[in-house]
Amino acid sequence: MTRWLRSFGFVIGDDWRGAAVVAGGLAATALLVHAAAVNAWWLLPVCVVAALGWSLRRATAGKR
Repeated sequence: MTRWLRSFGFVIGDDWRGAAVVAGGLAATALLVHAAAVNAWWLLPVCVVAALGWSLRRATAGKR
């Protein structure tokens, strides 16, 4: 269990902003599906792609 928690901490610690966007996407998807009865399968991939783009932009900014 400790090893799993450390691994999970690495994912959050590696890029906590990206992890926050994905967690927010999961929460928004769950909210739309359960509260509004919307078929929101598409929202999480959009959030993941947005988080990846944001992370790559920050990582490569100023490296020209």
